[in-house]
Amino acid sequence: MDERRQLRVGHGTPDHCRVCKMERTHTVVAVDSARGAARVRCDTCGSVHDYRGGMAPEPVPMQMPVTVHKEIDVETNDLERLLRRVIREESGLTPVAPADKWRGGELILKPGREGLQAKSIPIDTFFAKIVMLRNRLRVLEQQVNSAEVPDELKLKLQGYVTACYGTLTSFNVLFAAEDDRFKGSGGGE
Repeated sequence: MDERRQLRVGHGTPDHCRVCKMERTHTVVAVDSARGAARVRCDTCGSVHDYRGGMAPEPVPMQMPVTVHKEIDVETNDLERLLRRVIREESGLTPVAPADKWRGGELILKPGREGLQAKSIPIDTFFAKIVMLRNRLRVLEQQVNSAEVPDELKLKLQGYVTACYGTLTSFNVLFAAEDDRFKGSGGGE
């Protein structure tokens, strides 16, 4: 219970992912200090679930260790976890934190016509969707860059992706770190 109280929205923590069926790095998306509960999002698959205290079920021991780069012996599970982390970091899919002022807030959509009900969305949920969109745009950009297509088509597709980044710069106010923000063709906000 003490560990749950130390969790903060936007912080990373290891936990057992119910979708991946193994221990993964998660980002805390909500904390209820009164109940001592937290919600986390898996950085690998994006699923959101209750924080389980970082404990995974007992793993089945692997029979053969895998040797990685000369003399480093690593279990197969550890190797897979390491590879996933490297791929995530190299592709820009690392955890992103919202700016402090937005944590725990809510986004309220108020209709322009009288008599219609407003819609409220937790900013943490909205922010997670913006980050997923940004990550998918980055993957799309990498796919376009590595695709074996004519240069003129590649340039056209890269232009569309850059235009999408530029359109999304309005959401930069949500990001805590400058490097995590959207950048259009001008490179700024």
